[in-house]
Amino acid sequence: MTDSQDFKMTRRSVLMAAAAAGASGAVPGLNTAVWAAGSDKPEKEEVRIGFIPLTDCASVVMASVLGFDKKYGVKIIPTKEASWAGVRDKLVNGELDMAHVLYGLVYGVHLGISGPKKDMAVLLTLNNNGQAITLSKKLADKGAVDGPSLAKLMASDKREYTFAQTFPTGTHAMWLYYWLSTYGINPMKDAKVITVPPPQMVANMRVGNMDGYCVGEPWGHRAIMDGIGITGVTTQDIWKDHPEKVLGTTGDFVKKYPNTAR
Repeated sequence: MTDSQDFKMTRRSVLMAAAAAGASGAVPGLNTAVWAAGSDKPEKEEVRIGFIPLTDCASVVMASVLGFDKKYGVKIIPTKEASWAGVRDKLVNGELDMAHVLYGLVYGVHLGISGPKKDMAVLLTLNNNGQAITLSKKLADKGAVDGPSLAKLMASDKREYTFAQTFPTGTHAMWLYYWLSTYGINPMKDAKVITVPPPQMVANMRVGNMDGYCVGEPWGHRAIMDGIGITGVTTQDIWKDHPEKVLGTTGDFVKKYPNTAR
């Protein structure tokens, strides 16, 4: 039996052992002993976290505003970004330490799809659900208020229909493509799909640049309040409790600052 003063098995040490084993696949007891013998103080005490102005950025922003970060020995510097492409680039080049980011964007960068390839890490899930596909009021006035009626209108009123998502490998693109396809609309052939940053969705719909878009709140509700759009479907009706935004960073950051990442 190991002397309790050399290695005391507490709830904390058990949890740390499980985390260490899952991360490295090494011998749990040895990893935990080494970890417990060191310090879990964050190596980097000031962390720049990027975010896009969406409802689901609240956990990052409010952690800073209310001082929750200080409890864990770090100071969050929230930085408002203009687009998901900008967030991706700043994560890759190190201008941002972490970011409130699309679930699919992290995997796209990790695989080198639609941009630079770099090892990435998901630190935690920030939210589930909370997105929607909005259809323009002009479509709604012609009877297109959901998937089946949209497909019927597009089949009878032939023209180029334009829909927007926020990032090529992001969740909004996934929901939009899947939803259109469900009702026999080929998103690659039957419609034009463009990429638009979330805060610019409503303005573009107002001037007639698009017939519909998929984005996170508050931009779906804003279209309704402004009288220019209606909700065709919410994303939780496409995939219940789907993952949406995560706190993402690079693999390099996790290796260099493991305690900060944890």
